[in-house]
Amino acid sequence: MKTAARVLALALTLVAAGPAAALGGQNMVLGRMVTPRADAPSVAPTTHVRALYLLHCAGCHRADGAGAPEAYVPDLRQAGRFLALPEGRRYLVSVPGVMGAGLSDAQVAQLSNWLLATLAAPSVPAGHQPYTAAEVATARAQAPVDVAQARRGLMQQAQARGLPLD
Repeated sequence: MKTAARVLALALTLVAAGPAAALGGQNMVLGRMVTPRADAPSVAPTTHVRALYLLHCAGCHRADGAGAPEAYVPDLRQAGRFLALPEGRRYLVSVPGVMGAGLSDAQVAQLSNWLLATLAAPSVPAGHQPYTAAEVATARAQAPVDVAQARRGLMQQAQARGLPLD
């Protein structure tokens, strides 16, 4: 509980600073949609991307990305493992939490790239290329209808290729 309170306090501090709120999206702390300001930056500084993570992801995946396996919330620190599969790369940016976050394609790309470069860095394969807003838009347009089935399929592909995917 103390961790949740710290995450909430940090998120509220970042929102009070203003720029993070300017980026817009579904604000899990306030429980409502935040519309991006017209002057919101197209490329957010690292602090703002971290604020997006805290506001949109940390509530379920925790501030450190560890998730909650007991509640079927994936460990985002292992997200890089999905990048070994082309379908896995697309899957990461089209899961329900991403689709329902209210973030723009550019924000999803920025947030995904930040996550992979920080919390998930040890799991990212060599040669990984950052996401682009265009790639995110394409992936989101082809989002899986049955996410559990898509994940099972990826697990089977990874197992067949001898890849460590949990």
